[in-house]
Amino acid sequence: MTHGIDSSLRAAEAKSLTLKLWENGAPGATGTEAKDIPMAIVHLPSAKSPTAALVICPGGGYGGLAMGHEGTEIAKWANEAGMAAIICDYRHRGKGYGHPAPLIDAQRAIRLVRANAEQWNIDPNRVGILGFSAGGHLVSTVLTKFDSGDANASDPIAQQSSKPNFGVMAYPVILFGHPRGHRGSEVNLLGPQATKEELAAFQSDLNVTKDTPPAFLFHTQEDTGVPPENALAFYSAMVKNGVPGELHIYEKGPHGVGLGRNIAGTQDWSNALLRWLTARKILSQSTP
Repeated sequence: MTHGIDSSLRAAEAKSLTLKLWENGAPGATGTEAKDIPMAIVHLPSAKSPTAALVICPGGGYGGLAMGHEGTEIAKWANEAGMAAIICDYRHRGKGYGHPAPLIDAQRAIRLVRANAEQWNIDPNRVGILGFSAGGHLVSTVLTKFDSGDANASDPIAQQSSKPNFGVMAYPVILFGHPRGHRGSEVNLLGPQATKEELAAFQSDLNVTKDTPPAFLFHTQEDTGVPPENALAFYSAMVKNGVPGELHIYEKGPHGVGLGRNIAGTQDWSNALLRWLTARKILSQSTP
């Protein structure tokens, strides 16, 4: 059964579609304008066998979304790698929303993918989430604050688990309430008066446990917008808790490089990710 699109639309025919994450209004929505309606922009590859899926969370400091180089370009890359790509157009402060809206929107995107897995030719056990900068913080929160779904919900999407099978964080914000973090993201998500305790609750390295899904992280040494200590902190917590994963720190590149195709060394991060996904059997084959 398909949830969110016409049941006559088969995965083999569907290439791109845009859906509301909630047909009847998102939780906590304060209006009915476009800014109040989180969306999923779905790009499906042509494939005979069920594919892996990647929910994509663009960055923007929780005040906007870099939908180009951290959204549509990443979706195209994912499709070329044989993965379904679902860009999560989540609510943020620029649309009038702070916590919990970004988190429940990203969780809903994962649930939506699993609810439509058969229809979209996706393996529900190979659903990951990737985010950049503040979108990386959002991913880190999804990885550490998940649930198994509500089996008694009348909404079949709400019945699905929000726990990803893997996570990918690109130059993520992690260190909330820390001098090496990103104050703008903190203010946009939690407000300017957030207490030390509230900030600490969203310093995601402190929330990693043995149940955190495997994760891949990359950062650049030259990033002054969000220093690499952020990725280091999360990866250190992964090691401490026995969570499988990889961390790549590249020398070159400012904050917000996206695929970094014109940056020597850093341009390999997406290939490194494909190799990691292949080693974990998320993908069946890799690029060099």
